[in-house]
Amino acid sequence: MGQIKILIVDDHPVVRDGLRGMLASQPDFQVLGEASDGAEALRLAHELSPDVILMDLRMPVMDGVSATREIKGRLPQVQVLVLTTYDSDMDILPAIEAGATGYLLKDASRDELFQAIRQAAHGQPTLAPTVAQRLMGRMRQPAGEKLSSRELEVLQLVAEGASNSEIAARLHISQATVKSHLINIFNKLGVSDRTAAVTVALQRGILRLEG
Repeated sequence: MGQIKILIVDDHPVVRDGLRGMLASQPDFQVLGEASDGAEALRLAHELSPDVILMDLRMPVMDGVSATREIKGRLPQVQVLVLTTYDSDMDILPAIEAGATGYLLKDASRDELFQAIRQAAHGQPTLAPTVAQRLMGRMRQPAGEKLSSRELEVLQLVAEGASNSEIAARLHISQATVKSHLINIFNKLGVSDRTAAVTVALQRGILRLEG
């Protein structure tokens, strides 16, 4: 293929500027544009038809996972390479399930990033070593212990102090469904209450609290 056309998506202008400058050093890369949130990324993906989108995860308006799911649903030929600071199961699994081709952390070297972009352009997956280890660890877990992406969402909101009614409202599900998710979570983690569930999930690296 000729030049690899790239769209940068990140809510921090300094990060976007840094990436643009770094990518400009490679003759086979062409940065088509930048977006500061997932909704803008979706619009620009339609307008510009990039080969690879560098996608941050946690952004206002629309997060990176939702944007990835929408883009892959409408433009399956576009490859999404997640570039984030977060490496918890709560971030990795939904992004991979949404269709991301690769998952890199922002502490990756320039060469690692360049290689990942070139691989993504050809549809070849690239995972940061810690991300690969996490996914391997989950694959080795007994099936009954794995939390689904919805259970992870519920547990994340529990960790943030949300009540059952608040979780139901945030996820657009009934309180009865929230309770049933919590029972499943408790069973899978071998705990009997919300506090213990969050503690065990943090210890195992299933969850990560910001700050």
